[in-house]
Amino acid sequence: MKRSQSEKILTDLKRKMVFLSGPRQVGKSWLAMELAKNFSKPLYLNWDNGQDKEIVLRQAWPSDSDLVIFDEIHKMPSWKNYLKGVYDTKRNETAILVTGSARLETFRQSGDSLAGRYFRHRLLPFSPAETKEAGEAASLSHFLERGGFPEPFLAKDETDAGRWRKFYLDGLIREDILNFENIRELKAMNLLVNLLRNRVASPLSYTSLSEDIGVSPNTIKRFIEILEALYIVFRVYPHHRSIARSIAQQPKLYFFDTALVEDPGARLENHVALSILKELYIREDADGLGRELRYLRTKEGKETDFLISVEDSPRLAVEVKTGERAISPNLKYFCTRYGMDGLQLVGDLRLEYDENGIHVRQAQRWLEAIRAYKNF
Repeated sequence: MKRSQSEKILTDLKRKMVFLSGPRQVGKSWLAMELAKNFSKPLYLNWDNGQDKEIVLRQAWPSDSDLVIFDEIHKMPSWKNYLKGVYDTKRNETAILVTGSARLETFRQSGDSLAGRYFRHRLLPFSPAETKEAGEAASLSHFLERGGFPEPFLAKDETDAGRWRKFYLDGLIREDILNFENIRELKAMNLLVNLLRNRVASPLSYTSLSEDIGVSPNTIKRFIEILEALYIVFRVYPHHRSIARSIAQQPKLYFFDTALVEDPGARLENHVALSILKELYIREDADGLGRELRYLRTKEGKETDFLISVEDSPRLAVEVKTGERAISPNLKYFCTRYGMDGLQLVGDLRLEYDENGIHVRQAQRWLEAIRAYKNF
């Protein structure tokens, strides 16, 4: 299935390095190989492969390679300095694609700066818009049962999808987390992941989680930061004009694999959150405008599920319902307060309608057509 960012990545490769990051098994290597078909002498080098590692360390690839793909090179000590040297001394005809299963921007703190030398693209699981665009549209129930990772999404039955999910989660905890940071409390991390599956879409309490697991709140926060850096979960913070005050407040948490979520209502909200986040990433990576997925909450307890902002300017408030047709009073309140459009996405909805700038839409249908929405 053709991925949405393919053409833009090919365009960017003509100008700078491209960093392609995303969750494990989301299709980065497959996409890299598909992009390589557009070059005459591409070369793929994986840091986890012993022979490839030697080639990387000695810079011993053919001088006439017109595309060099470095996979998982962020595991290499001083990888940024290495890439800077490669980029600054390469032939103009050689394109460089860097892929990795961690947020490559997480490693900006160490080593020399690569500023101005790369474009970033983030590859996330399949979304309704992407499958529709590729002529492979799937139902809402399929997305909720399988999630958007290619292998379970395309599996012939739920049994195969379930087997993939078990090995995927075990591999993330036992391999990727150990590679990312030397954590001895793998049992605690495993327990945390299982607890988080039941706390999706609710404000997180690090203190409550620490009491359940038996480690400090700071350890819980650090564990979640690692899960986030490895594209296992993502946090959505309340909107506030002060970034510091926003981060200090309780975030909500969602999984990149929607099918891991236990509660049906939370699973639908997770599906919507991930689909919108993916679209925001695609647009931001293409035009450079900062986009955020937040949520809204007042001191009095009024809350709406999501807020989409562009350069910190509120653009669209979103409420998610499984089957409620009447517009949420809180959604009306926030749309009036911020003077913006509102959107209520309903899982099971027969009749769509508009009322005073608020659009009530069937969730899957709107997510399939999200590309046409120009307000953010």
